[in-house]
Amino acid sequence: MREAVFPCRRVVITGVGLVTPVGHTAAESWDALLRGTSGAGLISQFEATEDFPTRFACEVKNFDATPYLDAKEIRRLDRFAQLALVAAAEAMESGRLDGRPPAVPPERFGVIFGSGIGGISTFEEQARTLVEKGPRRISPFFVPMFIPDIAAGLISIRYCAQGPNFATVSACASSAHAIGDAFRVIQRGEADIMITGGAEATVTPLSVAGFSAMKALSTRNDSPDTASRPFDATRDGFVLGEGAGCLILESLEQAEKRGADPIAEIVGFGQSADAYHITAPAPGGFGARLAMSLALRDAGVTPQEVGYINAHGTSTPQNDSSETAAIKAVFGESAYKLVIGSTKSMTGHLLGAAGAVEAVIAAFVCKRSVIPPTINFTTPDPECDLDYAHNRKVERPVRVALTNSFGFGGHNACLVIRRWEG
Repeated sequence: MREAVFPCRRVVITGVGLVTPVGHTAAESWDALLRGTSGAGLISQFEATEDFPTRFACEVKNFDATPYLDAKEIRRLDRFAQLALVAAAEAMESGRLDGRPPAVPPERFGVIFGSGIGGISTFEEQARTLVEKGPRRISPFFVPMFIPDIAAGLISIRYCAQGPNFATVSACASSAHAIGDAFRVIQRGEADIMITGGAEATVTPLSVAGFSAMKALSTRNDSPDTASRPFDATRDGFVLGEGAGCLILESLEQAEKRGADPIAEIVGFGQSADAYHITAPAPGGFGARLAMSLALRDAGVTPQEVGYINAHGTSTPQNDSSETAAIKAVFGESAYKLVIGSTKSMTGHLLGAAGAVEAVIAAFVCKRSVIPPTINFTTPDPECDLDYAHNRKVERPVRVALTNSFGFGGHNACLVIRRWEG
């Protein structure tokens, strides 16, 4: 074991919440992932005509926030914020922290919650109102409905969390950065409990058109459920997804004090920048290599100790090959002994929420010794020759897992999660 960069307070995960395209709770989502369930289908939230090159996505079907939000709140909250609050409520309940105030003084309780885009559906709606009806018809709730930080603000208001509170915005790495920042806050002793994660709701005309214009999305309109195929030679782009993931992080001392039952422990965080291109990954995955190496170093973990990587695995031609190259560079021969998986094959790409959802999945893998499949594999890619759990779940003990999140702009964030062993 190497010495960690920050040998500070230990940080454990004591509660989780998920709202995903394959389930409305963490338990539903996990069970669906183990079954290899695809969340993709034709878009229902707007009429995606043939003018759209891509007409499908991974939506949260039949989402109902009414158990947690009243009618007035729902009218005044963008869908991404509703998803965030519902995931946070589940995480608080699962961590036995659903009462107010929690087990610590309010100033020792904080929220860091990420979103890559924020309230884009509200932005689109109000832009149409401005053009069609004029500035006097803009809603007074427009700004607080669409700003990406409002989810963190709303969660802090709901639970009287007066400690560190902000949003992270780093595209598809947003919620991984949020978790990493919350981890550091607790390590340094600035708070004892943090609600962290991310939410995204971008299945909108402008988002779909924009990602289509840059050729980022799969165009398999005739077979949406098989479109997301990470590390397959026939992959042609990612599938847009939506949802939210939330984790309750606590110092080990605080968790023990209140008798909490940790799910897993976060032991390392690494971050870097490609400093290369606005969308394309650096050749050979240099930035990803650096972030993974820093995360392992921070955790005091050797490559040989890692049993599972929840890969960024977007199903785009460039990402999957460069991430594979990065894994080989960091892990050497050990890369061929671990299992790599991309749950985006089922959930689609949740953008700013992806890192949080996948951190919860990595924690469950460590706790439950089973790895979800990477579905839709048909054709081997010689550049992607590792074990990606293609079309099968893998039952094996995993003591240490790594989860990768890489975003447009060259943002990289990696988390190391360890099985809770006391």
